[in-house]
Amino acid sequence: MKKPVDVAILGAGPAGCTLGSLLSQRGFRVVIFDDEKRPELLVGESLLPTVVDLMRRLGIEERVAEFSQHKPGVAFMHRDGQRLDFLFPKGVLGKTPNYAYNIPRPEYDELLRTRAEELGVEFVNHRAKVGAGGAGREIELAEESLAAAGMDGVHPKLLVDCTGRARLFAKTLGIKAERGSRNDVAYFAHFENFDAEGSVDGQVVLSILEHGWSWRIPLPGRLSVGVVVDKSVAARHGSTPEERLDGIIESEPMLRKAGMGRKRLSEVMAYTNYQLISARAHGPGWIAVGDSFGFVDPMLSPGLFMAMHMAEILDRIVFKAGPGILANPKKLAAGFCRIEAEMRDWHAAWTEVIEYFYDGRMFSMYEGGSKLTENHGKWTLPVMVDNHLRANITRMVSGVSTRSRYGRKLIHFTSRHLIWGTRPPAYYAVNAR
Repeated sequence: MKKPVDVAILGAGPAGCTLGSLLSQRGFRVVIFDDEKRPELLVGESLLPTVVDLMRRLGIEERVAEFSQHKPGVAFMHRDGQRLDFLFPKGVLGKTPNYAYNIPRPEYDELLRTRAEELGVEFVNHRAKVGAGGAGREIELAEESLAAAGMDGVHPKLLVDCTGRARLFAKTLGIKAERGSRNDVAYFAHFENFDAEGSVDGQVVLSILEHGWSWRIPLPGRLSVGVVVDKSVAARHGSTPEERLDGIIESEPMLRKAGMGRKRLSEVMAYTNYQLISARAHGPGWIAVGDSFGFVDPMLSPGLFMAMHMAEILDRIVFKAGPGILANPKKLAAGFCRIEAEMRDWHAAWTEVIEYFYDGRMFSMYEGGSKLTENHGKWTLPVMVDNHLRANITRMVSGVSTRSRYGRKLIHFTSRHLIWGTRPPAYYAVNAR
């Protein structure tokens, strides 16, 4: 006879499957509810080097490499032709690998599920329903969901919301969220015969356009191309996602040239609401993980890392003691509070770094550093300072030290006091309209 379910996870995306795999290895009985309904394309096709560490812990890196594109770094291209390359050189990221992967999401998500099954996680093909709870639980599974999982009316000790942007628990409990200031919408699809313009194979290219910005993510046999613009800009290019993506590409000289002769290989997907953080991440008997708690702008690809990392730190900080922790509600709640505080700091740090690209300060700093090299040569103190700054920025945008107090203070100080004779940041900024 099976023991009662310790943890029920709602949603089988990267956060849910990662958490399920890690908890199962610690002896928890884990059930994941999955209705197996997924769109053809998902945001989150380009990973950070820090995700490779998590892949290795799950034992899946070699399998990921078989269907993915090696990613050596990212480039930022400005509409005036300037280019800023961030590669991941050896040594700069410490023990973290100096590469990442660009992934076809359906294959990646399916591998995470397969790995969870290999490690003992049980999957239930059912769209779980919840309602207000009782007996020390703020929220609980509906009877039909308990029956679908064969739980015989015995409720799991803990529920985890990994339903992504559906935010099932927050909406059920009426938990409010703080939204970002932008009113952006993204349209993207997969293409062939579209120039990636990477300086090396697999490099992701982010372009600051006349209006908004775009990504180009190399995948095996295709290129993921997306544009992020204000909704008012999108409305000027048609009424359907297909019309809008094509119209924006044609209206932007940088993309029009790169996409001459392009052929679209997939449907066009649209995403909105790129910045949101819930007012509360947990309560008696539950916690929200990944996008269910919050998500930030996709410019530096933090989303999938944040989802998997939150699962990893939950396992490492809260559940390392094993299933017995579930019998201690006070200790469990204290651990959840610690996790929530850490994740809020992650969100704040990513938002802060991303804003340097949106408001143009990052390009201004880059221009200032280039002029230092031109004026003083390669081995002078000013240039050494510039190299130190670039190394810190590389570590921050790779996820290795995004939360570093030193790094954040360094780029803040530099952007205020060490830029001379450069174009103002507003020149380089992403124009909403």
